[in-house]
Amino acid sequence: MEEERTPKLLNVIALLISMLAAAVAFLPFAFDTSPLDAVMLRVPGNQGNWWHALVGAPFFLAFPMIWLRLRSLFSKQLSTSAERRVIWILVGLSICGTILVEMPFLLHLAGTRGWPSLSILSLGLGIVIVSALLLSQRRRDMLPTCACLVGLITAYLANAALCLVVYAGASGPFQSRSGWLITMVIVWPMALELVWIFIQSFKAKPSFAVPA
Repeated sequence: MEEERTPKLLNVIALLISMLAAAVAFLPFAFDTSPLDAVMLRVPGNQGNWWHALVGAPFFLAFPMIWLRLRSLFSKQLSTSAERRVIWILVGLSICGTILVEMPFLLHLAGTRGWPSLSILSLGLGIVIVSALLLSQRRRDMLPTCACLVGLITAYLANAALCLVVYAGASGPFQSRSGWLITMVIVWPMALELVWIFIQSFKAKPSFAVPA
């Protein structure tokens, strides 16, 4: 069954945003440390640990986003069932990682209390919970590739929002935190796309679900 496609212009814009998101994985996010550095535990002061690795890894979800955008623009088939299974595995691992990252804030072990801790928890967990609830209700009215995009964007935004709050106070010139600044810009169109996808699902006519 051929899936409906997003208008080409919107796909091109989404591709450019995804490419910026992919670039962030290699740019310094805070303290001259990029998500790639965090994953490889190359953190200043040799303080890298599992927490940094779990924070850095979800930024690489931008690459399957790019893959889906390119397929939408240049391929007759938007995705295969095997590709979608891999994407959902990556999404699930990323969300589990984000939940683990937030545990120190939930248990008040990260040195933050009050509004900072609440904002970190509400953004990270809130995005996942709201998106999961909506997806569980509207999944049958979404095409498989579109649902994968929802999963990818949700997992990316949950982690990105967490990092934006945690490292908001990091000082330094643009070169040392360019990744943070770019992320601050791209999360808004990504969030709007997520909202747009759900709105489209509510407008869709009831139909049988296409197997994922």
